[in-house]
Amino acid sequence: MSTPIAIHTDPSVHSTKDLKFLEIRYLNGPNMWTYHPVLEAIVDIGELENYPSDTIPGFYERLSSWLPSLIEHRCSYGEPGGFLRRVQEGTWPCHILEHVTLELQNLAGMRGGFGRARETSTSGVYKVVVSAWHKEITLKALYLARELVLAAMGFDQVQLAYDVQHAIGQLRDMIDLHWIGPSTACIVDAAAAHNIPSIRLLDKGNLIQLGHGSRSRYIWTAETDRTTAIAENISRDKELTKSLLRACGVPVPEGRIVTDPADAWLAAEDIGLPVVIKPGDGNHGRGVFIELSNREEIEAAFPIALQEGSDVLVERYIPGIEHRLLIVGGQLVAAARGDSVFVTGNGVSTIAKLIEDQINSDPRRGTSENHPLNFIELDNAIRMELAHQGYTSDSILPSGTKVRIQRNGNHAIDITDEVHPATADLAVLAARIIGLDIAGIDLVVEDISRPLAEQGGAIVEVNAGPSLLMHIKPAIGKPRPVGEAIIDQLFPDQDQGRIPVVGITGSKGMTTIARFVASLLTLSGRRTGLACSNGLYLDHRKIDHGNCANHKSARRILMNRTVEAAVFENGFDTMLEEGLAYDSCQVGIVTRIEPELNFAHQWIDTSEQVFKVLRTQVDVVSPTGGKREGDILPEIILPTGAAILNAQDPMLVQMADLCQGEVIYISCDPTLPVISVHRQEGTGPTRGKRAVTVRNWEILLIDGTAETILIRLDELQAKTGNHPVETAHLLAGVGAGWALGMSPDLIRTGLITFLQHQEKQSIVYQTF
Repeated sequence: MSTPIAIHTDPSVHSTKDLKFLEIRYLNGPNMWTYHPVLEAIVDIGELENYPSDTIPGFYERLSSWLPSLIEHRCSYGEPGGFLRRVQEGTWPCHILEHVTLELQNLAGMRGGFGRARETSTSGVYKVVVSAWHKEITLKALYLARELVLAAMGFDQVQLAYDVQHAIGQLRDMIDLHWIGPSTACIVDAAAAHNIPSIRLLDKGNLIQLGHGSRSRYIWTAETDRTTAIAENISRDKELTKSLLRACGVPVPEGRIVTDPADAWLAAEDIGLPVVIKPGDGNHGRGVFIELSNREEIEAAFPIALQEGSDVLVERYIPGIEHRLLIVGGQLVAAARGDSVFVTGNGVSTIAKLIEDQINSDPRRGTSENHPLNFIELDNAIRMELAHQGYTSDSILPSGTKVRIQRNGNHAIDITDEVHPATADLAVLAARIIGLDIAGIDLVVEDISRPLAEQGGAIVEVNAGPSLLMHIKPAIGKPRPVGEAIIDQLFPDQDQGRIPVVGITGSKGMTTIARFVASLLTLSGRRTGLACSNGLYLDHRKIDHGNCANHKSARRILMNRTVEAAVFENGFDTMLEEGLAYDSCQVGIVTRIEPELNFAHQWIDTSEQVFKVLRTQVDVVSPTGGKREGDILPEIILPTGAAILNAQDPMLVQMADLCQGEVIYISCDPTLPVISVHRQEGTGPTRGKRAVTVRNWEILLIDGTAETILIRLDELQAKTGNHPVETAHLLAGVGAGWALGMSPDLIRTGLITFLQHQEKQSIVYQTF
């Protein structure tokens, strides 16, 4: 069970009219509110219960001026401006807190817009729920939103202003530090569109697991678990890369490794001027000098290039423009052209000032991963480029004079559709020679629409883990679906990377059912992981003791790449405090609901709220994997799961309409009207007619009018002895096995085997 997030308040900052966080929980999975991760805050507004927004002078004006983008929030009116209209008409602080938190996240670049603010049974105490793709980032946004809302209320006259940009800047810094980069995000988003689940494996970093268990794959930015260490090491060694490419007939520039500045000049003389000097194992274009034609330049470039790598390479200069071709799985999926960067003189400003005004002011440039271009810094490489043209950074250019600042590294123009097929084939061959599943091929050529051989072009580098941002956000041209191409390579033929998952919740019998279903899956030949209240299991081996019916243990199962099926017990507290560990399951079981139980410590006070919590298990029995309508690509074939529900419980019968898959009823009373209707007409979107029941001491598998006797209870007792297992729990497990496609013979054998291993006690054959 998760520990609630610690609450820190500074009472000196605010008046007695305050928003006090009593408790904050991070629900990292489907929950009673939504399918996606959220923060749930219990907020006591105290005196502010008597101050709706329309009673606070100047509040609307301050709030709307500080956050004018709130105009986009539709709220209950369902149209832009709806939320601000509510503020004008009068709404309560927690509702405003919800929207401000979401907007601060949005302005900082964090996606997601789900939010709710609901009263509890305690006057002045509310639940505020907001999307939380990262716990720490959203927690910070929540506190910043609290400060902003209180400042806008103006009860504390000392604080009638709020620095919104500073707040957004704090969140952006946290996003840069903690959140995945854009290259990784485009792959994860493409996976979601294919209904492939994802698990982030590092709090900081881009290591992501796509899929579950034995069907999962790893990505790390633009590298995958198919990117071998050998291939990556070859690509870093530019001289080795060239020699391998040259041996296979791929055009590469002549060159060699040099040991010192004098040797660099000798190599240049042998190769022929002009030349290129660059690190032998560098990246990102750092330390690369192009078109050097004299000894002074070449010897000066050597130590700078050496700073960026372990050795220095001198090679023949190829006239033309640098291009980056992205190869994925043996196919060209995107290409970008690099351009030199220039400044134009105005007769007043120095070159250093022109760089800041004309280049670094470009909004595409920045230090974060969301910027496709980097800031230009006056390093030694830039100074040498200027010196090559007869200038320094302090030179004042005459009006209209253009000076080149940087020759490469500015791939911002999409030219995918212009690449000549022969050139694309050479790039694919280069990636294959090096052994990379994803490769960034750098080549220099005058005209990308013509073959390399016609122009004397050449491939100059092969890069592992290439940046995808230039293809996702080109300055000119259309974005390319590079994330989808990577997903298609990792998960061909609409594979969704999923293993059978069975989730069980309710008020009674969860552990017994979970162990029974896990034993059936193991008997069927699948390596099965089980997380339940009496431990963590792989097949029949117990690998952890204690209560493992929680989010952390379930994730351990899903991250285990040997696991072929998973069974999870989900307690009431776990669902309330952590959320489910999975976005979708093939089978969801709800044992029973006991509305009379009081969960006031969880701020759950009514039977309706209990129902809302437990329906989460039925909601994720979904062919969409718990995604919003429209998230899944229309051509993706979606699986159909099944909910196992007790027909003797009216609240569970009510849940049947929520299931997007099949409904299989269980009941110890086969004469129930709901069973009769179900057999005749079916239930749910699939109109399935299956049920598991008991009649005349026989466990029956029912499919419409067809009936199959599984086993007699007295025969079962004779074979297994006396055991404390309720008949209804056996029916639930039988229904799960049936839903998983197991044959009656296998289920029968599994049932006998399971009970034979139970402790010798009196068996209880009874209903819920």
